[in-house]
Amino acid sequence: VQLQASGGGLVQAGGSLRLSCAASGFTFDDYAIGWFRQAPGKEREGVSCISSADGSRYYTDSVKGRFTMSSDNAKNTVYLQMNSLKPEDTAVYYCAANRARARAYSYCSGYGQNMYYWGKGTQVTVSS
Repeated sequence: VQLQASGGGLVQAGGSLRLSCAASGFTFDDYAIGWFRQAPGKEREGVSCISSADGSRYYTDSVKGRFTMSSDNAKNTVYLQMNSLKPEDTAVYYCAANRARARAYSYCSGYGQNMYYWGKGTQVTVSS
């Protein structure tokens, strides 16, 4: 199982970015997949997760209405569309996955302790 995140960059506040996570070695049918982020000096947090166990979707409160997670099963890729970006969204963003046995919330909770496979992060910097 491999995950490769891309799409980060530098953007002004109010701008948009789309992150991509290309997966190999598994299909989304049996897995939960999610986006996490870690800002300097802070713990890693779950941003958005999807679980194939029940089709549930989770967003952390601070990104609701601004971020949208989607998947393209044909490309085995998930996306995180980030709109109305704020300086506090600045972080390294990671995608992660695990076999789906529970709702999306459980995979996004905490620092990602319920995720097993991790990709390298991509830096997102939002300037004020």
